[in-house]
Amino acid sequence: MKNRTFTTAQITLAAIMAAILCILGPLSIPIPLSPVPITLTNLVIYFTVCLLGWKLGTVSYLVYLIIGLAGLPVFSSFGSGFGKLFGPTGGYLIGFIFMAVICGLFFEKSQNRMMIFAGLVLGSLVNYLFGTAWLAVQANLTFYQALWAGVIPYIPGDLVKILLAVFLAPELKSRVQGALGHTSAI
Repeated sequence: MKNRTFTTAQITLAAIMAAILCILGPLSIPIPLSPVPITLTNLVIYFTVCLLGWKLGTVSYLVYLIIGLAGLPVFSSFGSGFGKLFGPTGGYLIGFIFMAVICGLFFEKSQNRMMIFAGLVLGSLVNYLFGTAWLAVQANLTFYQALWAGVIPYIPGDLVKILLAVFLAPELKSRVQGALGHTSAI
């Protein structure tokens, strides 16, 4: 088995993507009648895993999660701490881990935009599942009610984010690789 280590460029890019998530993650738009705001978190994760692959992309997200759990206000609406993790949106925070893995694998294994689109949809569905289940428990809702409160209103915007990632993230990756002077850096 080949021992794989990450390059300095990869680790630096992972830190930059975690920092971007820390900057964009708190920016949110509240939705009436829902404790789940609109955020750019999933979009940043899509770009992160495209640039870094599923392993380092997921690590980058985990760094963001740890920063937020440590108390820095990087979660939606400038929230932080374990209260946010155990609150109504905590399932989405955990679901993002699995979303990063799934989406990253599709970016790594396919050059076909339809397959990447399908992978991002699948990853998002897994995140929705975690988020909806936890929201139902926290808000004392049925799964169906939680689906309407935490998923259905967000689908059109999330589809736009997925399309942006499918069409723009590979081009960004190509440009970053070109700027680094080699394709094996990321």
